[in-house]
Amino acid sequence: MSAKAARDQEQAEELIARLAKLHPKKIDLSLARLERLLARLGNPERKLPPVIHVAGTNGKGSTVAFLRSMMEAAGLGVHVYTSPNLVRFNERIRLAHKDGGQFVSDIELADALATCERLNAGDPITFFEITTAAAFLVYSRHSADALLLEVGLGGRLDATNVIDRAAATVITPVSIDHTEFLGPTVKDIAAEKAGILKRGVPAIVAHQEAQVLGVIERVAHKLGAPLAVSGEQWRAHEESGRLVYADDEGLLDLPLPRLMGRHQIENAGTAIAALRFSRAFPVSPAAIEAGISGADWPARMQNLSTGRLLPLLPPGSELWLDGGHNVAGGLAIAAALAELEERAPRPLVLVVGMLGTKDTDGFLACFSDLARHVFAVPVPAEIARTPEDVAAAAHEVGLAAEPAASVEEALSRVATLKLETPPRVLITGSLYLAGAVLAANGTPPR
Repeated sequence: MSAKAARDQEQAEELIARLAKLHPKKIDLSLARLERLLARLGNPERKLPPVIHVAGTNGKGSTVAFLRSMMEAAGLGVHVYTSPNLVRFNERIRLAHKDGGQFVSDIELADALATCERLNAGDPITFFEITTAAAFLVYSRHSADALLLEVGLGGRLDATNVIDRAAATVITPVSIDHTEFLGPTVKDIAAEKAGILKRGVPAIVAHQEAQVLGVIERVAHKLGAPLAVSGEQWRAHEESGRLVYADDEGLLDLPLPRLMGRHQIENAGTAIAALRFSRAFPVSPAAIEAGISGADWPARMQNLSTGRLLPLLPPGSELWLDGGHNVAGGLAIAAALAELEERAPRPLVLVVGMLGTKDTDGFLACFSDLARHVFAVPVPAEIARTPEDVAAAAHEVGLAAEPAASVEEALSRVATLKLETPPRVLITGSLYLAGAVLAANGTPPR
């Protein structure tokens, strides 16, 4: 890294750290504060390319990754907004580029953040709101064919929902999470997610439990938003080692996704449906096929086959990483691990760190019939559970477990388990933990 690049990175990181301190960290879902700031910025949210807006509890990031990969394979320029970041904040703001997109530069990020800070003039605003304003400002300065916009939390009052138009809205699987902000029941949460639906705009809906779908259908009916629901207007399933997608326009016979796990078939199908039902983007079947094969999304059943961490394990071991952190995510990860076990049996060891706001018992119970041992580790976040708490929760669901001071220590202690064959080790439980692991491994997202 050149001296100038290092100065630019330092300036951007100092601004992000300052904003995180000056503006309340507490989540306070509202649109008024952000709308005020955007007006002062000249309303950059009205100068964006056509938007596909994506909400849901699980699968948002993977669905966006499939969309991006397919659209770029079709030669389209795609901006992408996702959160949280894993290693560096710049990951949240990806800009369309002739080489397939690139993270916002430090100098442009710092300029946008400084402009937002100056025009906000000390008024109340949350960190996510002011950084979303900065993202819209950056996107408004660069041409693109589309913006893939991932909701941060909920939908109805999420900062991303200041946009008043979209080419399509997407709701991935909805389940219990963030109840302190979105409500105690899955129907409450579904109502918040459905808040991104727009009048007359196609709404693509992944497979949902019946009560969730009922809520979404009622909101869509009120808005006159055409629905394309998994299992009704479109279907995606595995058949003979292929992904088969079907809707009224016909059938697509595609390769299985590069992303690991059966749940990725539904995520890929949701992305295909978003493109086909929106009718806003020219993406051919050949581009869809290339995108399915090429999609990449870090910390989602990611095989860490290179880097600094694998050598800490016994020779011949496998090392995997997934940022899943709720019960629905745990079930998806467990199913992916069971699939791996069918193909290549190995003892499974988990390295787990979790936040205090998550259902630790429910998450760990997903692995009670799969894992041989759990090492509980700290998470670099203020509201993390202690390793001792996580280990106790693992004991409660019948798993052998012990705390470790770090991921590195946990991996080094796997050899003491005296397993009959080199194990399959999965690090999981938190995106904050996943980010720290990618940094420690020397394999940050690109």
